[in-house]
Amino acid sequence: WALHLENLTISLSGQYECSFATYPHGSKAAKIQLIVKAEEEQHYVKEVWLNQTLEIPCIEDATSENLSNYPLKWLVGASGREEELVTKEPSCPAAYRNGSALYRQRVRLGLNNALMIFPTKIADDGRVFSCHVMYHPERVQKSSTTVRVFGK
Repeated sequence: WALHLENLTISLSGQYECSFATYPHGSKAAKIQLIVKAEEEQHYVKEVWLNQTLEIPCIEDATSENLSNYPLKWLVGASGREEELVTKEPSCPAAYRNGSALYRQRVRLGLNNALMIFPTKIADDGRVFSCHVMYHPERVQKSSTTVRVFGK
């Protein structure tokens, strides 16, 4: 016996009960509490000096769940286009996508899967870097950071 819900909304949160009659023992019942969360996305702005190292955390408050247990990817976007920079599968080394000449040899994964960029360049100004963690095929947590680069 299973209940299949499609097109979930927050309003479907609540307690669900399944009950059925059994012969000769009477009825059986089970209850489950369902909590439907909105897609989680956080947005930040990071300021950095030109030619410095920029460190962008993947998920700011990831202390409750270890990010190394889940697939994740880092993307960079500008002018409506997104480009994949790094992908990381559990228990595997990071795979760097060096399709972009702008980020070739400048990006690395740091502690707790933070994106490290060195050196920062004027072209990084206004770029949006986003980290996507796939906890489940239908539950992806996203964090995006807009970068502001300042010259001295």
